[in-house]
Amino acid sequence: MRQSRKNLLITIVSLILSVILGILSHDIILGGTILFTGLLSAYFASQGRKIQYLLSVINYALMGYAAFRNQLFGSASFYILACLPLQIWGYRQWGKNSDKSGEVKRRKFTLKTSIIVIASCLIGSLIAGYLLSLIPTQRLSWLDAASNCVNLCGIILMTMRYAESWWIWMVNNVLDLTIWTIILIDGSSAEAPMMFATSTAYLLINIYGAIKWQRESKIQHQNRAK
Repeated sequence: MRQSRKNLLITIVSLILSVILGILSHDIILGGTILFTGLLSAYFASQGRKIQYLLSVINYALMGYAAFRNQLFGSASFYILACLPLQIWGYRQWGKNSDKSGEVKRRKFTLKTSIIVIASCLIGSLIAGYLLSLIPTQRLSWLDAASNCVNLCGIILMTMRYAESWWIWMVNNVLDLTIWTIILIDGSSAEAPMMFATSTAYLLINIYGAIKWQRESKIQHQNRAK
């Protein structure tokens, strides 16, 4: 009952925040919905609940549309072609690896996993950045590529239930904030203020998720060792 009240409170607060920021940025429909679904998805992910994947489907579809409108074709393709299918896979994986209460079982990195993830992000960013730089109308090719590759690693690691996925996403948050700060200063996008606010909100909730998952994964590991 206590958790249900907490979930309701977070939902109401997220809705109010999304409406207020949507009004202030004159982007209440697209931007407000992106922020609302994104906040709820991140929150339920931090709680280890697979409902976050249903919210992510809506969020990534709208993020893809916003990125396409701002000529961030790498991000648009990434959200639609990579993120959406991964949400279906993640929903199934979490369903198979949840306890009786519905909470997902966490995992932790090994040294080998860390090396593979870092190398994959660096190599993927360089390749994607070069390919995007070949598109004449593409903006911020290298930042766009790095953000997408890091985000993709975070999504895959989250579907595999790794606690460290939250730290990967925080790196992505910094890259996203850099992209939308540049576009915001440039003044060429109506969506930039809301996307900047969304990236900031994601950073804060991802910090919370990282701390919670690290603590919960440690507890689960200790329980399995008994």
